[in-house]
Amino acid sequence: MAAPVCCLRTVLSQCQRHALRRTGYVNPSFTCTNRTWAAARFYAAPAAARMTKKVKDDQKVKEKETKEEIEQKRKDTTRPKPYGLTAWEPVDDVYIARYYPKPTLDIETAIEMLKTFQTLDFTYLKQPVYIELKLDMKLEKKKKVDPFVGHVHYPYPFASEVNRVLVFTESAEFAQIAQDNGAAVVGGSELIQKILDDEIEVDFYVATPEILPKLNVLKSKLRKKFPKSKRGSVGVDIPKMLELFKTGTEYLVEKECLVQTKIATLDMPSEHIIANLDSLIKNVSTYKPLSYGPFVERVIISSATSEALFIKFQQFLPKEEPETAKTN
Repeated sequence: MAAPVCCLRTVLSQCQRHALRRTGYVNPSFTCTNRTWAAARFYAAPAAARMTKKVKDDQKVKEKETKEEIEQKRKDTTRPKPYGLTAWEPVDDVYIARYYPKPTLDIETAIEMLKTFQTLDFTYLKQPVYIELKLDMKLEKKKKVDPFVGHVHYPYPFASEVNRVLVFTESAEFAQIAQDNGAAVVGGSELIQKILDDEIEVDFYVATPEILPKLNVLKSKLRKKFPKSKRGSVGVDIPKMLELFKTGTEYLVEKECLVQTKIATLDMPSEHIIANLDSLIKNVSTYKPLSYGPFVERVIISSATSEALFIKFQQFLPKEEPETAKTN
């Protein structure tokens, strides 16, 4: 009996992973029954597990600040090389792109590159050309420009089909004007139930002011297409609204500061693509006063099958008139 008890005592005293804390005075000559044992663990919880929520939030703020600081440092052209990168420009024809800052190209060069990519890749010639605008939404103090939905009428339209527009009005005069200017559907409150039943489907909806209160039941159905004065879809100038929505292009601000939309097709002449880009930037810039600085911070152009190219856009920004000209 003494041998098994001795072996058990040795195992328990030497095992650290499942050890027990001994309490009281211990004499090796005593048997195991003379000891008292209490459960204990001799390892600490991992540091990450003990981390409080406040510490985690502080770390996230520091990481965010670090990224912003890195972006600012990389914009500093007085440095011998960009912060965290190899050089301002590669010296070889073949290089790893992530080690160098993204080049900013002239708009003419960027369009020619997109056309070259299409030729080399044997992709569709009439694929759309996309533009991404990053906007500076800041105003005075802590105010910001609210996300908006805009419409632009390009000087060189590229859509193959004309948009179908429905006109809500209860005026016989306005209804006749809408029909004469090519409205797909014209009517009053009798169209509400047909729209709810999906009997009528069009691309855009416009309305005259007097019928607008009766259309509130359609807000959940139409959502972003519901007529609003801010979007230019409510008014009495029926011909102007129809011209805008039949051949115009709608764009909206996403992710608080980004506008992503089509401006042309790749088979169009470069001059037409540039003219459409100029119209888009000037149209977007109308949603922020010039006194608060440029509205557009960055412009990226790409096609459906190409990489994104950063372009120089300062030439397209609207310029504030001198005070002397305003006084005259």
